[in-house]
Amino acid sequence: MIDKSELLRVPAFADLPEDQIAWFLSQSQEEILKPGDTYIRQGDPAENMFVILEGEFQVRGEINGETFAFPVKPGDVTGVLPFSRMKKTPVTGRAVSDGRLLRFPSAQFPQLVQKMPELATRLVGLMSDRIRETTRIEQQRDRLASLGKLSAGLAHELNNPASAAKRATSQLRDILKKIKSASLELGRRDLTSLQKAEIERMEASFTQPEVVPPDALTISDLEDQIDSLLRSHGQNDLWMLAAALARRNIKPEALESLFASLEADTARAALVRIAASVEVATLLHEIESSTSRISDLVGAIKEYTYMDQAAIQNVDVVKSLETTLTILNHKLKQGVAVQRDYQRVPLLVNSFGSELNQVWTNIIDNAIDAMSGQGELRVRTYREDACVVVEIGDNGPGISAEVQPHIFEPFFTTKRVGEGTGLGLDTVQRIVKKHRGTIQVSSKPGDTRFRVWLPLADAST
Repeated sequence: MIDKSELLRVPAFADLPEDQIAWFLSQSQEEILKPGDTYIRQGDPAENMFVILEGEFQVRGEINGETFAFPVKPGDVTGVLPFSRMKKTPVTGRAVSDGRLLRFPSAQFPQLVQKMPELATRLVGLMSDRIRETTRIEQQRDRLASLGKLSAGLAHELNNPASAAKRATSQLRDILKKIKSASLELGRRDLTSLQKAEIERMEASFTQPEVVPPDALTISDLEDQIDSLLRSHGQNDLWMLAAALARRNIKPEALESLFASLEADTARAALVRIAASVEVATLLHEIESSTSRISDLVGAIKEYTYMDQAAIQNVDVVKSLETTLTILNHKLKQGVAVQRDYQRVPLLVNSFGSELNQVWTNIIDNAIDAMSGQGELRVRTYREDACVVVEIGDNGPGISAEVQPHIFEPFFTTKRVGEGTGLGLDTVQRIVKKHRGTIQVSSKPGDTRFRVWLPLADAST
């Protein structure tokens, strides 16, 4: 038989009158468990509250396809609690060591509320703490899941230009060897100052950085024409040079002066060096473009996370949206066309910048998923009284009338198990409210729109 003093050592029961403790004990059943014994099973009716008295216990369960486990220790009160809407037990509880607990039937909750009002109040507070902790865990999982998706996409976006720069750098080594060999060959020739100047002039002309590459059909035609020119001067084995020269939009007639002013072997060495220099210019442009892309992405990441910036500041809403679109480009470029309609006057919002980016990310990511990665994303900003309005729409299948009232509810999701936590739009709504704003959604097949109202940083303007 459990002594009253043992129950009074449980925090939820501390300082309660002895007659109330006696009544609770009279309605409870003591259980003694061995390691591995189960006291609740996932899916069973939720009809008992448990007071852990002694030993170590563990509960395990599954949320959105992921398994979790956490310890239960002496002094904890677990299971269904008064005023809880729990119908099914969400976890399985087992003893890890020898232990004891009290099992109190939920059918006695109405009497408990009457006979032990202070305990009922404490248990309601305990249930609120449990809900907050569960929500916190789910929000953390949601953030980690979002971060994982963004990281995977950014890794792919960064890898492409990095790989291109690496390939170009590797090719440069071989081409520089060609330039060195051709330059040594020219050095053996007795060239006049005019001949040297002509070679250098042509080389400088062909390696200008602002050359716009022609289209594929023009390149093919130029390559054939340059190859024919080279063959006409007995250079039948230089056909590979024709492709590099054609990509730089070099016309065959521009090469004629080489063969007119130089003897055949000298013209050949000059042409090899010029073609190699052209390839160097092309590869340098590729490296510059690739590294610029990497730099732009790193800048977008810093802007997205507001690294090196104040936590609260006046944020340009359009810039915030564009940064988010850059971060999500790996998903957009698969088949989503972005239509922008921004008010030209900057619209500033005093905000936690990174949190606003989280709002746009969740809404845009949901829109892309709704369209299955193929469709039109519409992003619009405008001023309405003292607020900036951000409208994000898509031409997906829409949100059904039955679902719309629930989309901002915590843990509500229409995605398959393991694909969504149901906290994305709940997080969006909480952030918008934190910024003293509002959010609304309207939807029909082919036209879903989320509108976010946020107070302008300087409403007097």
